[in-house]
Amino acid sequence: MARKKILVVEDDKNISKLVKYNLEKAGFDCVATLTGEAALEVLDRESFDLIILDIMLPEMDGFEMCRHIKQETKLSSIPIIMLTAKGEEVDKVVGFELGADDYVVKPFSPRELILRVKVILKRGKLNTKDKEVLSVGKIIVDIPRYKVIVDKKEITLTKIEFKLLVTLIKRKGRVQSRDTLLEDVWDMSSDVTTRTIDTHIKRLRKKIGKTGKSIETVRGIGYCFSDED
Repeated sequence: MARKKILVVEDDKNISKLVKYNLEKAGFDCVATLTGEAALEVLDRESFDLIILDIMLPEMDGFEMCRHIKQETKLSSIPIIMLTAKGEEVDKVVGFELGADDYVVKPFSPRELILRVKVILKRGKLNTKDKEVLSVGKIIVDIPRYKVIVDKKEITLTKIEFKLLVTLIKRKGRVQSRDTLLEDVWDMSSDVTTRTIDTHIKRLRKKIGKTGKSIETVRGIGYCFSDED
């Protein structure tokens, strides 16, 4: 089985070396850059399964780079872990709104970081034993090909948005509590808040346009994909 390849974007050389060492020790291939600009050049030449991205980078900061990646069709599906000293809630919300999949605050445990990397990479392994192509209303979801068609137009979702949409559609008509979604979509609940879910639901609704109204808010509980096609 091919080793997963991870890009580390961190301007602190000591932290960069620490992260790279631990990733390679855990069985991953790893490329490290010190700036966002250098990282984008590498992304133009090579393919990666995940990006670990510092926020406080010189010139192009991590938020700007995350925005750029999520706007590029060929890069937008790469999951991103923000690694930063900026631990305020507002910074986390901004990161999630831009498309980040997780947020690790410095100082951090290398062991915890590796665990989070494995959890996010595991998210891509959706269960395809049931229906491989889901169709509801104007939405068609091709699970094996990671394709979503809305009103005859293909849209681009991050892996976590894709899994969230698939989970809601498969449970159409049934209310999913925020705790259930945290456990089933994010695979872990520590350091991931209900605010994270609300942010991703907001972004998902926006991406699927008018069809977004099918994702109904059940006040005080969670969300439900409307049973009405």
